[in-house]
Amino acid sequence: MSAEEVMQSDVAIAPLVYLVDDDEDFREEMVLGLSRLGLNAYGFPSAAAFYRAYAAKPSQVVILDIGLEGEDGLSIAAHLRASQSIGIIMATARGSVEDRVAGLRKGADVYLVKPIDVRELAATVVALNNRVSGHRPAPAPPPAPQWSLVEGGWTLTDGMGHRLRLTVSEHRLLGRLFRERGNIVERSILVEAMGADIYDFNYTHLDTIISRLRRRAKKSNMVLPLHAIRGLGFTFAD
Repeated sequence: MSAEEVMQSDVAIAPLVYLVDDDEDFREEMVLGLSRLGLNAYGFPSAAAFYRAYAAKPSQVVILDIGLEGEDGLSIAAHLRASQSIGIIMATARGSVEDRVAGLRKGADVYLVKPIDVRELAATVVALNNRVSGHRPAPAPPPAPQWSLVEGGWTLTDGMGHRLRLTVSEHRLLGRLFRERGNIVERSILVEAMGADIYDFNYTHLDTIISRLRRRAKKSNMVLPLHAIRGLGFTFAD
């Protein structure tokens, strides 16, 4: 979204939240989820895009990834903290103590490590905004999705009226992920669950199936808590 589009936005929902992350899937998933939970959220892939929007219309809270192309999230946080009263959340895959300390020293109020459930992120945004702005607590967000597989595992539902009929591959894939709900499932185990040979399988096809599933769910107004854990596998979080 351009700075001009942000300026034209007159959605009267507080707080205004900017998320800066160059992972398109994560960015879109979080922005859509935060919006569904009542927040006014916009995503940007780089520091430059964020600064243009912020100059046009400052946000109350910013969510930053550290590993951005060009200027990284630590630099953005330090710049904002030096001159602005704003809530800063680090949302990154870097989870070492050293990274956490660096993020907090650069000005982050909260440091979250991916994978992040959008409900936790939304609650963090609201709490941080209330603390920074001194406003009275905002109304509680709407009920969170209650994910389940029904009709013999062939239909995914979020308990909020949205349903998605699954393909054969998706049925087997989600069936295995639901058995290990909240835990990381290795890629080879998912491939095996789909009935493929783990030694003769193009693993990029697994990523294609996951991406297609996310896109189809999004069209049905469902934000899947399905996260890729680099080098390990996937997890379906509650």
